[in-house]
Amino acid sequence: MSVKDIVKKSFLENYSSASYEVMDIAIALVLALLLGILIYLVYRRFYAGVIYSKSFAITLIGMCVLTCMVTLAISTNVVISLGMVGALSIVRFRTAIKDPMDLLYLFWAITTGITAGAGMYILTIVSALIMIIMIAIFYARASNNKVYIAVVHYEGTETGDEVLRAFGKKKYYVKSKTLRGDITELAVEVNVKGDDLFFEEKISKIDKVKDVTLIQYNGEYNS
Repeated sequence: MSVKDIVKKSFLENYSSASYEVMDIAIALVLALLLGILIYLVYRRFYAGVIYSKSFAITLIGMCVLTCMVTLAISTNVVISLGMVGALSIVRFRTAIKDPMDLLYLFWAITTGITAGAGMYILTIVSALIMIIMIAIFYARASNNKVYIAVVHYEGTETGDEVLRAFGKKKYYVKSKTLRGDITELAVEVNVKGDDLFFEEKISKIDKVKDVTLIQYNGEYNS
């Protein structure tokens, strides 16, 4: 027997010995499903984008289960593993990711499926707990601060100074100032803690102020 045949035989024996029992497969798939649902709930709870996509959230569950299934398959048969590599190499994902945080949830779902399929249950559960704690800490800090765009229409140059003084000690930035005849449109970005919107009433009471519009902004900002 040649060296090539010995290596080939040893390689195939190692894969055949890695076969899973039905109970092991069931445990891995159920754990992947439960953790996928957990990722779905975390994503829905801490989502801070503009438009929530339920289809993307459900995709996270399917990603966990399917990745776990693929890991189980390629761990038991060398032929399937090579075929899976070839099949996945021609797949092209064209869906645009609008929020960078979505990449975190996608990678979390994929790695959860891989570790569950590999039988690393403790690592899977501990990693999930660490991710939840991390997301909760950072989002709890950010949830207290809200950013609004205040659009004010007024007359007169001195009125603009009064409008800016009405924001008090809040952090604000003048984003734009547009003159249309006697009417000035002022757009100001305001950082608000909680629901403290007292400045809106103060601005509306200023003489020569026509109207005030507040628009909540859900993008990224520095607090």
